[in-house]
Amino acid sequence: MRVLLAFDKFKDALGAPEACAAAARALVSNHPSWTVDSCPLADGGEGFGAILTAAIGGETLPAAVTGPRGTPAAGRVGLVAYDRIPAPARALLRLPEVKGGARVAVIEMASASGLALLAPGERDLWHTTTTGTGELMRLAIAQGAAAIVLGIGGSATNDLGLGALEALGLDFIGTDGRRVSPPVPYRWPEIVRIGGNLTPGLPPIRIACDVTNPLLGPRGAAATYGPQKGLRPGDLTRLDHEAARLALLLCGHFGRPDELMDVPGTGAAGGISFGLMAAAGAELLPGFDLVSAWLDLEARLARADVVITGEGRFDDSSLQGKGPGAVAARALKLGKIVHVFAGRATAAQPPAGLTLHSITPGDLPLEQALPRAAEFLDRSVRRTFA
Repeated sequence: MRVLLAFDKFKDALGAPEACAAAARALVSNHPSWTVDSCPLADGGEGFGAILTAAIGGETLPAAVTGPRGTPAAGRVGLVAYDRIPAPARALLRLPEVKGGARVAVIEMASASGLALLAPGERDLWHTTTTGTGELMRLAIAQGAAAIVLGIGGSATNDLGLGALEALGLDFIGTDGRRVSPPVPYRWPEIVRIGGNLTPGLPPIRIACDVTNPLLGPRGAAATYGPQKGLRPGDLTRLDHEAARLALLLCGHFGRPDELMDVPGTGAAGGISFGLMAAAGAELLPGFDLVSAWLDLEARLARADVVITGEGRFDDSSLQGKGPGAVAARALKLGKIVHVFAGRATAAQPPAGLTLHSITPGDLPLEQALPRAAEFLDRSVRRTFA
């Protein structure tokens, strides 16, 4: 029997590699003769850099950077050989100028500017910055990276990427002619023009993103993701108004059309995708498709007899085309036996052939369940595959 383990993270409890490892231990303990293929997933957030870098034998460079509230954070940059990226993933990256022998940087925004780096009381998008993400990009340039692949899930910010752009050389100038630094949203009213130049040698940037929100409006960055980052409902109009003004400044400075703000995906991660598209010509690409191609997921699904996937919460939204839901759908189309293990599995109408397992005891409070996630996953897998 060949089993494919393709878990995403269990938020605030288990990383994807740890979830795969826990399930693998349970399976091998019960069935020593089974072959287990571990394929941790990432959606562009926590784990994106480590998983993609490790998958093809790349190198990870740790870096002390500026965290989302200005305190130090332990970021990292993955460096991978372009030739080792699977051909389907290279096709998605669209990097014809990158030649064999070059290295590509893989950067996880969450490691430098992530929401998980802040305690709930520290989450305030008026004061959070993407500076650390820009510092990681600067490190990639110093390492001679021929391209940057940036995963932008799990951000704590809504600064249009201005902090990252400042780290890459731009200046945001106030009415008194002085730099406004850091250019976080509460200081946006001071900014009247843009100066400076982007760091020489900035390579092509590809942003892995499954979010389709535009920058502004009822489906925009602030309206959709602001509340989890500390935005009060009464502040949305003011924030969107200033975001529009700064976005127009960026478009004017770099000769981009104002309509760039309406492009699906520009509202991802508090607008960093917009900022990098406007200033550096970054391109968006579908995050799950990239991860799937990078990890050779289709071939691994085809070889498996049983597919096991899961995440912290698996509900009806999980069945809408990315992450474990997408893995399950593809596996079912191939006629595989498919199991989903989740902290809470609440999908009301799972497709035929999909077996759901909630691993958390129903009477256990969440704060007590989270530290025991690995234990509960192990127990549930052992019981299911006894």
